[in-house]
Amino acid sequence: MQATADQLIAQYIEPTPHKPGPADVRLRNYCVPVWTLIGYWKAAKGDIVRVATDYEVPAAAVEAAVAYYERNKAVIDGRIAANTV
Repeated sequence: MQATADQLIAQYIEPTPHKPGPADVRLRNYCVPVWTLIGYWKAAKGDIVRVATDYEVPAAAVEAAVAYYERNKAVIDGRIAANTV
């Protein structure tokens, strides 16, 4: 049985203790910010396996980040834009 988006988010996404808020969540156990993964995922044209391989995280964790992004596009896109020079 495949995990639902809610289950993936619950399993892999957590708040960043020193930066609370939806724009700064991270992958549990990996401490990779979701906005960083999403920026790379966009550059990789949605290739979840490539992102997972390059960041050395499970593909399910990237799927969780994408699911979280789909629910929080405005804040994640804003966080990405704030870090783009």
